Amino acid sequence: MERRQFLKGAALAGGAAAASTLAAPAIAQERIEWRLVTSWPKGLPGAGTGVDRLVERINTMSGGRLHITTFAAGELVPALRCMDAVMDGTAEMGHDASFYHHGKDAAFSIFFAVPFGMTAQEQFAWINFGGGAELWDELNAQYGIVAFPAGQTSAQSFGWFKREINTMADFQGLKMRIPGLGGDLIQRVGGSAVLLPGGEIFAALQSGAIDAAEFIGPLNDLALGFQQVCKISYGPGVQEPGGMMQMMVNRAKYQELPADLQEIIKVACWQMHEDMKVEYDYGSGRTMETLRLEHGVQFLRLNREVLEGLGKAAGEMVQDMYDNGNDYMRRVWQSYFASRENTSRFLRFNEQAFLNARTLDFAFPARGFG
Repeated sequence: MERRQFLKGAALAGGAAAASTLAAPAIAQERIEWRLVTSWPKGLPGAGTGVDRLVERINTMSGGRLHITTFAAGELVPALRCMDAVMDGTAEMGHDASFYHHGKDAAFSIFFAVPFGMTAQEQFAWINFGGGAELWDELNAQYGIVAFPAGQTSAQSFGWFKREINTMADFQGLKMRIPGLGGDLIQRVGGSAVLLPGGEIFAALQSGAIDAAEFIGPLNDLALGFQQVCKISYGPGVQEPGGMMQMMVNRAKYQELPADLQEIIKVACWQMHEDMKVEYDYGSGRTMETLRLEHGVQFLRLNREVLEGLGKAAGEMVQDMYDNGNDYMRRVWQSYFASRENTSRFLRFNEQAFLNARTLDFAFPARGFG
């Protein structure tokens, strides 16, 4: 999807949504009306369309007893104020990435992605079986919210650049749009991290306010038009090897719901989590070819020197967070790395080894058919 088409569709959809909201009939007595705010432009592939599917599921599964109206970034609250809106009751639900709230508590970023940390599978295992959910809820309870995994961006790209990155010295003075612990990492190696919502990145790249940007990956990047300004996309996204989106719910409002509606929200979020991951995995592969063949984008890999430099800096960053953190922060890191070691033991032996074997020339069918 080209950026112009995407933005035009978003504007039309936003107008229609606003009109339908104003024209809505009186609420039936049995029906609970909730508002959901997101950090994404209307119709954004993956994150935005995933929210649309989730809302449709909840509205249908509840038999109309719980009806949710969605507001895209900027329609009710600014893109980066979703958590505040859920906390103060402006909206009952909010969908975003928890690292947008790094300024409230750096621990929020751990539950989205850690540089050189867990993959999507490892992270979901931690949340479901390794004690991550209980630690996450302990943090969220302090802010009056309940949060569920609700979307996985899978392995992300490292970002879009106007010039090549060949040595660690190339990060000096680099202004890059990158949130959370990835932003802390870029600052640690000499760059400047800028926090911008997705809808504002293109203009910042175009104006020169930033030199580079990471958002998610090819599926979103094409829609947002980054290829019009930059022609180099680097991988792998060591800053976000698996990004877990979240659905926040006002804790008091959630607890007021009947048990079956609470379960419907939880199950719909988990289904969204799986849907979004495979949408990104499948769609990004196709979009890479479009960007390469039709827009002249170069997909380059970070070289060994840069990977080692970033890895060393990431290790030092996490160690500092552990050493200087409070008891809660230390418990989170202990749980995180214990779970990663457990799951990676099996994945290295089987899944990673299989993927390595599949790239060998004798693997059949190496390139498919046709």
